[in-house]
Amino acid sequence: MSLKRYTRMEYTSPDDMVFGEAKYPVSYGLGQVIGAGVVVPEIKFAPRVGSEKTPESLRREFVDYITRDVLDRAITLGFPAVQLENEHISHMTNDVEHYAKPIVSGQKELMQKYHDQYDIALSIRHTIADPRMAELGLREEMDQKHSYPQKIIDSCHVAAENGADLLSIESIGGKELADYSLLRQDIRGWLFGIGYLGSIDMEWLWPQIVHIAKKNRIRAGGDTCCAGANTAMFLAGGYMDKEIPRTFSAVTRAIAATRTLVAWEAGATGPDKDCGYEGPIVKAISGKPTSQEGKNSHCAHMDLMGNLIAQVCDLWSNESVEYHPEFGGSSVQCWLGNIGYEAALMNTAKQLKQDRLLRDLYMATDRYRSPEAFILAYDNAYKIGQAIVEYGSDIYMRAKAAAMTAAKLIEDESKFGRLKLSKHEQDMLRKIITDLSALPDEEGKFVDQCLSVYKDVPKFNPKNYDLYY
Repeated sequence: MSLKRYTRMEYTSPDDMVFGEAKYPVSYGLGQVIGAGVVVPEIKFAPRVGSEKTPESLRREFVDYITRDVLDRAITLGFPAVQLENEHISHMTNDVEHYAKPIVSGQKELMQKYHDQYDIALSIRHTIADPRMAELGLREEMDQKHSYPQKIIDSCHVAAENGADLLSIESIGGKELADYSLLRQDIRGWLFGIGYLGSIDMEWLWPQIVHIAKKNRIRAGGDTCCAGANTAMFLAGGYMDKEIPRTFSAVTRAIAATRTLVAWEAGATGPDKDCGYEGPIVKAISGKPTSQEGKNSHCAHMDLMGNLIAQVCDLWSNESVEYHPEFGGSSVQCWLGNIGYEAALMNTAKQLKQDRLLRDLYMATDRYRSPEAFILAYDNAYKIGQAIVEYGSDIYMRAKAAAMTAAKLIEDESKFGRLKLSKHEQDMLRKIITDLSALPDEEGKFVDQCLSVYKDVPKFNPKNYDLYY
């Protein structure tokens, strides 16, 4: 399958973007339509430790407890539409027939009953686990120990054939270079790992996922750079954290957008994954719907853009919460209430024609809270998108352009005094700009340079990416 590279923006202006509306809406599942004028809550969950002891116990956890609780609370609160997301645990990938298949089919069977009885729009995203290990091989036939690459594809087939409405994955290509470079705050290595190697890995993986989705008449959603850019964001942390400068994390997020975009270039329709905070950038480029998470995902992690990131979302998520009892019900019921009422606020704003005002309030709340929030504000996300499409057919140059654009945006706003940076962050920003400026403008020279410099990085094997010394 050939990839359709984005060489122009689908939106003519950043102001054209707003939550609940995408240029290319998507319909799937049981009456679900995303990006056509409403925001839908997407509830994500994790089973309790120990529930995975047997296939039967894990099925009960996912179907009889979690899914039923979600559906009961959705009806109780009067939510007109809900999407569920099931992130597969390792057991479901390693034994798809006994673990995954009964869960996927059981969840869909229960959802169908609630849809038929209450006329609620329902859908479920199945996010396939990616347990591949770079040192064993990322492609089929390479991993002779676990066969993880083949198990990913098998899992996609089982999910698509037994009830998934939307297929997604958090793929890990390039992570071995990204982790190595993150610890050393080496922007060249991170660009090579995620912007370049990660894109190559997705070019191998996503055409297969899209084919499986089309074969089963469901949707291929999208990927996320959770293993790369989110790791950087978590280490950068908040004002009390000093693991890595937040300016470094911000620039990695811009690079991540070029990698996440590959799924849609391979034919995925969206909506993409909630934990891909780069969503505003890729939506600006493609016009496809995006799922996002922020202030209602603190059950899983913190961020410094909890309101801002809702600005152009089409699904609003809680990230993930372990199933357990709380005072207000089970955890999934409580967090569904949080995201469901937030989505209701957005939808009411649309009905009252105040959606752009609410969008701008979301954005202004966090615009200067951190460099990463600043570059993801929808006007800046659009500018980074423009830099990407200028080099749309060159996965190296577009990643470099995204990184430099983000860095320059931060630098300019800091000079005006509106975006406050610590000395540590300023020093790192200058280093990033210097390092990016020194990179060659030709893909071949960049790859040769990186293969020489990073040849001894643990777990890195160029053959995983069809590269050779």
